[in-house]
Amino acid sequence: MCDASDYAVGAVLGQRIEKHFWPIHYASKTMTQAETNYTTTEKEMLAVVYAFEKFRSYLIMNKSIVYTDHSALKYLFAKKDAKAQLLRWILLLQEFDFKVIDTRGAENYVADHLSRLDNLYENIFDPKEINKTCPLESLSKVAHKDPSTTWFANIANYHARNFIIKGMTSQQKQKFFKDAQHY
Repeated sequence: MCDASDYAVGAVLGQRIEKHFWPIHYASKTMTQAETNYTTTEKEMLAVVYAFEKFRSYLIMNKSIVYTDHSALKYLFAKKDAKAQLLRWILLLQEFDFKVIDTRGAENYVADHLSRLDNLYENIFDPKEINKTCPLESLSKVAHKDPSTTWFANIANYHARNFIIKGMTSQQKQKFFKDAQHY
């Protein structure tokens, strides 16, 4: 199953057992700025190409069926005069043995949902202001008897000021120094 929205594509790899569809793998991808300018047919074809690239190892020597809600894709594979981009994608998909079946959106709801998911990590690489303060540089001592103190407070105290908790046995000190050298 494949589907495309205005800003993402979604695909589901699955198999039919006794007229029931059993999903195996889900995939979705946010489109680039250039891909969002594609026509609807190009976006739907992009979803098919993405699905075959993503699930290539499962589909390479097997007969498969592509369920899509865009009926023009069925006729696009038989058409000889299309845009260069679409022809490249058609050539790329010729190594697979598949047929395209047009389905209603209600039957293609999983791929439709995947194509409409918001990308939570969309702006993760946007330039952000660098925080020049480092809290560990100004750390002098973290309370060690407070139950809300985090597990690494003793190691942070040791690295910041060579502070060691009093009352540790030799085995506890040995374990502490062994743990502290990894941080």
